[in-house]
Amino acid sequence: MRRTKPLIIAGIPIAGIVALAHQSGTAAAWAPTPPASTRPLALRSPSYSYSPNASQRSPSLPTQLRSSSIDVESLHLTPELLMMTDAFSAIPDEKTRHKQLLYMASKLPDVDDSVRIPENKVPGCLSTVHVDCKAEKRGDDYVVQYFGDSDGLLTKGLLALLIRGLSGCTPEEINAVDPQFIQAAKISQSLTPGRNNGFLNMLAVMKKKAVEAAERENSGVPAATAAASADSSVGVDSNKGDTTDDTAHSTNGIVTSFDPIEGKPMYNAILSKLITVLKPTSITLTDNSSQHAGHVGSKGWAESGESHFSLEVVAEAFEGLSLVKRHKLIYMLLGDVMQKIHALEIKAKSPSEV
Repeated sequence: MRRTKPLIIAGIPIAGIVALAHQSGTAAAWAPTPPASTRPLALRSPSYSYSPNASQRSPSLPTQLRSSSIDVESLHLTPELLMMTDAFSAIPDEKTRHKQLLYMASKLPDVDDSVRIPENKVPGCLSTVHVDCKAEKRGDDYVVQYFGDSDGLLTKGLLALLIRGLSGCTPEEINAVDPQFIQAAKISQSLTPGRNNGFLNMLAVMKKKAVEAAERENSGVPAATAAASADSSVGVDSNKGDTTDDTAHSTNGIVTSFDPIEGKPMYNAILSKLITVLKPTSITLTDNSSQHAGHVGSKGWAESGESHFSLEVVAEAFEGLSLVKRHKLIYMLLGDVMQKIHALEIKAKSPSEV
């Protein structure tokens, strides 16, 4: 009896879903796009109709997603994201979905160091992520092409998925995408809360960059200049004996207190908790919330407008701890504060590393 060869998805043999995958066209999401003249019908993207408003685009849903409990039509997915969401949802186990993400990470094109700059860094990720894009004119619209990298394999796989799913689309189409598609694809089952938060931040940054890139291409004026100038940064470096805005104070090389800012409860709570327990030699907390105006946040955003922060802290407590353990220590100390903000980017060092 002749043995049937297993289906290959993203270079990985998948047993048990051969019939299902062929019925739904799952393999299309992983195969390189062939030339138009030789492209088989099974590899075509789902059909869709255009309207002036990208959020009204109506792709025809693959079989797997029609049976999903999530209303996929309301997620406004790009055709490529729709294909990949269907492909991931057809995979029957979490371990294989994890392997698919790692495979996508291995295929993400390399970038040079010009991309790895602070302006392209995604805040709030356990792994370091840099992403940027360029816009080009196509007809009456601008379409965006993304590129980026991460030092974490799983995070890099998520980035690769977003780069592939959003590239070639207009800023309007990109900003219409609902992040809940990661649940429809069943990818969220493989993510820790920290990685899920990182995924949301990646998507938010990519949406923002798409708009900025199109504006730059159209007018030559960098976007969001006003928002960047509105950010606040307050901190102290006890080694320098100087403070920014005179809001923090040090004694014998240890930061001991700071001046609370009225109307900034999350900012005040973060500094109070960390200064009291860590006894840092240097601490700087920057409120980046204005850069994320309109982004879906949490209770802290609704109450005071505080949602996104970046933290740079130097303390003896970090000596001998790995990067992940340092982040976990800060999350533990902040406790319920982390439930009230959307993202916290952390740079934690010991004095010997400064």
